[in-house]
Amino acid sequence: MRVRDGLLKLFGLCVLAGVLVAGLLFPITGSLGVVSNRASDAVNSISADLMTKEPPLVTTVTDKDGRPISYLFDQDRTPAAPDQIADTMKAAIVAIEDRRFFDHQGVDWAGTLRAAMTNQVSGGISQGGSTLTQQYVKNYLVHVVAGGDPVKQHKAIEQTPARKLREMRIALQLEKQLSKEEILTRYLNVVPYGNQAYGISAASRTYFGTTPDQLTIAQAALLAGMVNSPSALNPENNPDEALNRRNLVIKAMEDQQRITPEAADEARNSPLGLVQPLQSIPNGCVGAGPADGFFCKYVIDYLERAGFTEEQLRTGGYTIRTTLDEKATTAAKAAAEKGVPKTTKGIANVMSVVEPGKEKHRVRALVANRDFGLDASQGQTAYALPSGVIKFGAGSVYKVFTSAAAMEKGMGIYNTIQAPGSYTSSVYKNGTAPYTVGNAEGVSPGPRTLQKALATSPNTAFVALEERAGLDQTVDMAVRLGMRQTLQNYTASGDPLGANGSSGVSQADFVKQHNIGAFTLGYAPTSPLEISNVGATIMSGGTWCPPTPIEQILDRNGNPVSITEDPCEQVVDEPLANALAVGMSQDDKPGGTAAAAASGAHWTRPLASKTGTTESYQSAGFLGATPQYSGAVLTFSDGTSPQGICDTDPPRLCGVNGGNIYGGKVPARTWFDAMNVIHEGLPVAQLPPTIERYENGGDEFQVPNVVGMTSNRATEALQKAGYKVQERSVNSARKQGLVVSQTPRGFALPGETVTLSVSTGYVPPPSPEKPPPQPTAPGPPPEQPPAPPPEQPNPPNSPDNFPP
Repeated sequence: MRVRDGLLKLFGLCVLAGVLVAGLLFPITGSLGVVSNRASDAVNSISADLMTKEPPLVTTVTDKDGRPISYLFDQDRTPAAPDQIADTMKAAIVAIEDRRFFDHQGVDWAGTLRAAMTNQVSGGISQGGSTLTQQYVKNYLVHVVAGGDPVKQHKAIEQTPARKLREMRIALQLEKQLSKEEILTRYLNVVPYGNQAYGISAASRTYFGTTPDQLTIAQAALLAGMVNSPSALNPENNPDEALNRRNLVIKAMEDQQRITPEAADEARNSPLGLVQPLQSIPNGCVGAGPADGFFCKYVIDYLERAGFTEEQLRTGGYTIRTTLDEKATTAAKAAAEKGVPKTTKGIANVMSVVEPGKEKHRVRALVANRDFGLDASQGQTAYALPSGVIKFGAGSVYKVFTSAAAMEKGMGIYNTIQAPGSYTSSVYKNGTAPYTVGNAEGVSPGPRTLQKALATSPNTAFVALEERAGLDQTVDMAVRLGMRQTLQNYTASGDPLGANGSSGVSQADFVKQHNIGAFTLGYAPTSPLEISNVGATIMSGGTWCPPTPIEQILDRNGNPVSITEDPCEQVVDEPLANALAVGMSQDDKPGGTAAAAASGAHWTRPLASKTGTTESYQSAGFLGATPQYSGAVLTFSDGTSPQGICDTDPPRLCGVNGGNIYGGKVPARTWFDAMNVIHEGLPVAQLPPTIERYENGGDEFQVPNVVGMTSNRATEALQKAGYKVQERSVNSARKQGLVVSQTPRGFALPGETVTLSVSTGYVPPPSPEKPPPQPTAPGPPPEQPPAPPPEQPNPPNSPDNFPP
């Protein structure tokens, strides 16, 4: 039997040798040739993948000065160039994994046959005989081509002769296309080293806190030894096994005369030398920290709306330099926590800061008294509090929109309006009953200028003013000045709009359809960031720009990447915006609703501001803007059972029917505390000059609103009204040929030119600058009309702020 077994094994070896030869000769004739050609096509396809498919890399998100704030990745990998990897590392990996690497052409025939014979004799596959080139192929197929697909990963490492032959043939091809140095570098950049570190850069940082070019012999030997089995040889969990393996690598380097005996002895006698703790980089926005995490969240949300996918962000190796200002963020975070301590049960205090500008509105800070994180018991949250739409209103901050709409109709900031103690509207309803509104405690009745009304905030005056300006025009003004996500993409209950109206109509449509006069009292869900951007629009002379967190994006090769952002628009006449800023300039002065907070903070700079409070005292807000910065603070009940907020020290919840918070209290104090620091070192900037038309009123010159029309229809309407028209194409998901924005909107003299932004119907994916020509085919069909909204509940009779 033993003789027979020996003969069978000898026969098997002969057959195996024949298979190896046949498999590597690429026969092309007869039926075997057809099969081999198919296999060859598969090999060529895989070889092409290895040459062109990029490995997953870490995306780095930085602040405006380039300081990393967060990392996004599926695999912690940052590539190193050949000259960025120490010779010690290259020598170590060659010594232990493929001593004849620089001699063979991709396959070590002697080693392969020896391994094949050993496996045949043992009856299994105990030796691989793989070269570094073959190992590179296998690792690339597992960690790059297969990605996170376990089925593909298993197929890439299955222990079969077919897989081995395919791997060998690909290795032979690669050796013809890449230099030895390139193959070695690619190998070191792709293999895993345990502890979620992929590639030599991540491994050097994780275990030793260094870079690949600084690796010592002992460090290089440890890392080279680990690639054989990253889990079993993990030096943190299995230090003895890792040390033995490291010393084995050192001996191989010495035996092959890659290092001197003296250097080998010194390396063997050195400790493992791991950094403690290991320097793994945090993954995702939680890793950005308690303050910067909210900004990181907004960056991801913004880029996904601009066309990036989550997979692109987690594998693309981008460097995303944001607009985050660390000074502003630190100051705002400290002020938010001072206003409401982070562990205060049921009360959130959030702040956003935007820098005005006519070409860009850069977001500088997004913070909350809550830390960004996942531990709710510690007052943490991962919800986008400062940038998202929250289900509480900003109160009378919305009176700014009513004022702007009235000014566009012909009113001036020094025109007088009436403010009775109670007012019953002839236009708006409270269900089926008349809508009656009163003023907050401490607000005296009587006539006053629009400027004085903005400072003292009588509800009755602004409901009456909303009637004159028109509810539709007031809502549209809010959209134009900046409340776009809030009013156009969310429902009246604060939920994102669903496809085909599945969650109801937009908040803007709901308010118009149900004729809700309480809109001017700011009762409905709102976005703190968009409120800040309203201030930036006003301080930018009426130029709206999207609140962008992006300064620059570079791809993995350092090339700029362009993204689609909404274009800036001149949404109101510049003199109107300037006059509105001046109209809002008395709130921090004696008699204004924010006077006590401003005095307590020793605020002396010119300021445009507005306070607000909602019914039941469950939220309050403050918008303040200088020519340098605009910021908004919203304080609200964020628990599962909202209650009124009492302005105690510290603030507390005080029941469903209790509360005494106002926009001039916690929100205004938070704003002044932060902005005093943020403005340190800046010159005192004056508010813009005003003109007679918006001081004391005048004739109206209203540009037709043509947004949403086809370009032909819009042009006809504008020319009929006496305006010149020019068009520009913008990438947008709106139907091709529709006008998505116009500039100017509102006031313009006849004969002026109105610029229309016309949709291409196409949103391109993120691409390097100078992208290829865009397709001319229209985009997807528009969504179906939304379903009819539910019946409107009784509109709130919201209180407002009161003078301290």
